[in-house]
Amino acid sequence: MNLRQSFSVGLLALGISGSTHPLLAEDLIVNSYGGPYEQIIRSTILEPFEKQTGITVVYDAVGSASQDYAKIKASNGRPGFDVVVMTASQALQGCREGLLLPLESSAIPNLRAINPAIAKAAGPCGAVHELQYMALLYRTDHFPKPPASWDVLFAPELKGHVVLPTFQNSMAVDLLQVLSVMRGGDLVENTSPGFAAMRQLAGQSIGFEQSSAVLERYIRNGTVWAMPFWNGRAQLLVDEGLPIDYVRPREGTVPLIATMSIPSGAEHKDAARKFIDFFLEKGRQEAWATAYKVGSARLDVELPEDLRDRQISSEADMRALLLPDLEAVSRHLPEWGERWERDVVSALQ
Repeated sequence: MNLRQSFSVGLLALGISGSTHPLLAEDLIVNSYGGPYEQIIRSTILEPFEKQTGITVVYDAVGSASQDYAKIKASNGRPGFDVVVMTASQALQGCREGLLLPLESSAIPNLRAINPAIAKAAGPCGAVHELQYMALLYRTDHFPKPPASWDVLFAPELKGHVVLPTFQNSMAVDLLQVLSVMRGGDLVENTSPGFAAMRQLAGQSIGFEQSSAVLERYIRNGTVWAMPFWNGRAQLLVDEGLPIDYVRPREGTVPLIATMSIPSGAEHKDAARKFIDFFLEKGRQEAWATAYKVGSARLDVELPEDLRDRQISSEADMRALLLPDLEAVSRHLPEWGERWERDVVSALQ
């Protein structure tokens, strides 16, 4: 990142606009994540996009998906960035509240290549650029055989060796829904069994963390032996040669539908559409999926066999997942958030 970009990103983090190094007319501000994500998106997406279009990208690696949407809402659609990476839940909420722009295939042709069922799940304001799923991540030095069920998190020997996401991390909702189905409830309307299970699991946990980068530190250093985690980032840990692996438990799991959106008051809408279309190109999707170890919503992507076997890469993979009505989920989130604080966090011992 050059000096001007670093300064601009710092101002964005502080919520300040304007500087002695003002953004140029052709600059595009992309808000997304830090850590390994930032390193990979720079080399596979941002730099090739800049080279092809001549548009300079200022990368704003500040905030989680829920925090980013809070900025969009607080600013009435003018958060200071032009493209935001969130999840389908925020994309649906933003569309419903009129804070994100509907995306049209006439301006973003590669939207036509996205799996229609996945595109529908994300709604008209979210362009799906990757698919992950919530995996069960575990330490192989404590599990000679791979665990087969989410129930392993409740095992007495794991007390004090589990960490959980905060409600602001969408894994919390995913785990709540999976446990709800396992205990006789469902994904949306009857989640009381899930809340009861999460309350029990909080008693096993050492605490709650919002950032995936922080969550992974616990399993890296051996404090945590098993936890929920996104499969793409899990694969990056496996590739480092750490005593870590991951599985899709037999009860199933929930996909993470990652989306790009344009805030309604974005300054550089045309450049934002070009960026989204570029990211969704077949070659870019293949490069991104291979580098970040994720699946794609384009069914025509060609991935290495060893990667394809562990990702969401086919219609059959999609049918095997638990896919909640995300529009309904987004409507329940405020109520669930209050209940999480009251029933789950309060059970932490």
